[in-house]
This record gives sequence, structure tokens and C-alpha cells, in this order.
Amino acid sequence: MSEGNAEAKPKNDLSRPIEVVRAELLADEETKKIATAVNMKLEDYVELVLKYAQDKSLEPELAIVSDDELRKNGITPVTTDEAADLIIRGMKGELPGSMPDFDASKFEQKGNAGKPSLNASTPADQATPAQPQDAAARQSMLDQIKRGGGGRA
Repeated sequence: MSEGNAEAKPKNDLSRPIEVVRAELLADEETKKIATAVNMKLEDYVELVLKYAQDKSLEPELAIVSDDELRKNGITPVTTDEAADLIIRGMKGELPGSMPDFDASKFEQKGNAGKPSLNASTPADQATPAQPQDAAARQSMLDQIKRGGGGRA
């Protein structure tokens, strides 16, 4: 029993059988979206995920390759602007497999016809008048405020 053999065999950190986890990942829609987003075949992506899930001591590998080397292998390198856009889209939750943030939730829509809004500002076309148009109605409201409310006995 040499030390090299012990390191070569991955330590299984999964609490469930690997076949069950593999089947769930292959059927999962989010996993399919992520595999597509990283340009990998679903099966290859799932095996890579399982590799890291089985052995928590593994660190991700990082390979730095020149743009010329990428082009030789048929890969178009991203520009600085494209990389920045990718990071921003990730932060906003716009990438496949990422959780959308509140701003992207479509809860607040333009022209929501009197429905509640989380936006404190009111669009100019829906602005409420600062005071009633009728002077008598304005004075009545001021009197109610002074008394502590409207219509109370």
C-alpha cells in the first residue's frame, strides 16, 4: 500500500450513490443550460462536476493560454469589453444557471395600471397633484389633518 495509490483514487465525498447523482444531473434543466453556456457536451460537463463533487480536496485547474494559441485551436479569444460584459451579465443574473437578481425580476413594469410598484419615484404622466384643485376641498383636508384624521367622531 503505497502513498501514491491512495492519492490516485478519489475520495468519495458524496452522501448518495454516484449513479443517482449522475442521473439527476443529466436530467436537470439548469445543468443542461450551464453545459451549453460553457460549450461542453452535457455528459462531459456532468463527469467534470462529479469529479469535483467526489473529492472536495481537488482544486479547479487554471490554464493560461495566449490568444495566438487559442486561435490555432479554433477558439476566438474574447476582447476586454466582451469579458467585462460577461462579468456584468453574471452579476445581474443574466447568465444561464445563475439566480436572477431583483432588478431582472420583471416585478415592476411600465404602465402597470394602478398596480403597486416598488419604485418610490412616480412617472411624470402618472404624477399626483401636490394639492387638490378645489380650494374648499384643500381647506377641508387641512382641517382633518389638524383634528387627527378624516371622518372620525
